[in-house]
Amino acid sequence: MSKTTPATLALTQAGVAFDLFPYAYDPDAPRVGLQAAEALGWAPEQVFKTLMTLADARPACVIVPSDCEVSMKKLAAALGAKSAQMMKPADAERLTGYKVGGVSPFGQRKAVPTVMDETAILFDRILINGGQRGLLLGLTPDEAARAAGAKLADLTA
Repeated sequence: MSKTTPATLALTQAGVAFDLFPYAYDPDAPRVGLQAAEALGWAPEQVFKTLMTLADARPACVIVPSDCEVSMKKLAAALGAKSAQMMKPADAERLTGYKVGGVSPFGQRKAVPTVMDETAILFDRILINGGQRGLLLGLTPDEAARAAGAKLADLTA
């Protein structure tokens, strides 16, 4: 497994300190984020998943705890949109340059509006996908939000 991804390169260029957390990715896990939290021994609410969505048909990136579902209504409101929905996996991969299960909010091919669930600030450090399946990055919530250009909002259902 490579420890260098577009995400790690983007964070390094931005001067953001992070730690690498490789784990055994299980493509058959019903919820990949929860599987990652369990594999690493971290609380699920501290391991954040990255999802690609469409808000009024425009792409957006969403970062939420692995044990939560996104409220599309709250997401739409946070982005000033009328509605929001999940992006098709193939479209997410094409837009971000990452495989689903390895999508990172950092170093995506194209910058899109990004929103992170406000519960991230409850922790000293959180884990977020590092740009490939089986690799998470540990960093502070403030640095994660800054590096992703994310605004904080209540996003969970």
